[in-house]
Amino acid sequence: MDPSQVDVPPLKDLTIDNITDNVKLINSQCPNPRLKYILERIVQHVHDLARETRLSHEEWMTGLLFLTSVGQICTDVRQEFILLSDILGLSLLVDSIDHPKPPHSTEGTVLGPFHSHEAEAQANGALISHDPEGEPCLVVCDIKDTAGKPVDGVKIDIWETDSKGFYDVQYAGREGPDQRAVMHSDGDGVFWFKAIVPVPYPIPHDGPVGKLLTQLKRHCYRPSHMHFMFEKQGYDNLITYVQQKDMASRQVLTLLRRALYLRGDPYETSDAVFGVKESLLIDLGTVSSEQASKYGVKEGGKLISYNFVLVSEDESKRLREKNAMEAMKKLGRSMKLWNGLPVPDVD
Repeated sequence: MDPSQVDVPPLKDLTIDNITDNVKLINSQCPNPRLKYILERIVQHVHDLARETRLSHEEWMTGLLFLTSVGQICTDVRQEFILLSDILGLSLLVDSIDHPKPPHSTEGTVLGPFHSHEAEAQANGALISHDPEGEPCLVVCDIKDTAGKPVDGVKIDIWETDSKGFYDVQYAGREGPDQRAVMHSDGDGVFWFKAIVPVPYPIPHDGPVGKLLTQLKRHCYRPSHMHFMFEKQGYDNLITYVQQKDMASRQVLTLLRRALYLRGDPYETSDAVFGVKESLLIDLGTVSSEQASKYGVKEGGKLISYNFVLVSEDESKRLREKNAMEAMKKLGRSMKLWNGLPVPDVD
């Protein structure tokens, strides 16, 4: 490259005090205003971190080697970087910012590192878990919009662990997917299936993220839950888990991520990945005689039921943009929206 053809601001006499401004200056010609803004803030915060902590060269290198090891352990079925984001609370923070929910709608939560695209399509009523040691559980849910209208044709991606707390992808010799399925809501917005009662389990802790948790004197467990991911044109992205309470609109296809958690779980208030929300806690119910007859299961068995309320992409978009501009105003910044996201208003 001919240096005379490189049109960048001159940099020289770099010091602790001016390096940050110089890095932002040389990045300032980026034509993408959002990328430019994000990189500017990353540089500012990372440099401030180094100055505020008086970061040593040894600590800097330790951090780089840690991130290297996080990348090296990643595979097609294990995403250690997602796990790192999860245990730092970043995953939940980003989801909450990017997918705000109005009152009375179902909140989203973290995706987790074990979602798989291998799940097979199943009809309502399917048995999705073949673990003989798991406690059978009937799951009956419905899906409505914020106006109370049933939403049919929603694609629901469901996954949970086996009775030992392991996902199918964690078994090296597995023959195929289990404890997971893809189905669709019917004309009344209902979907139902047979599974097993969720159990608490440890996130993968044999890698760098697990070692970090040990150093922080944190446990690696997640409370009992079941994952749900919804896909429907015109609805906002949402991931949800169901957690047991009692242990006795862009017009594109978007994913709606949720999970339900069982209330009373010993890890309910200390989830390693910060996924639990009060609105997603459920009580484990009991199958009635009427339900047993209707769904072909034993009376007195365990039951999970939940009414999901989905938000349209337009509703979420308006709320996201409103929240963004209010947040920028509190920071005292002059901003505008670019593709629905805040960037400096320099015009």
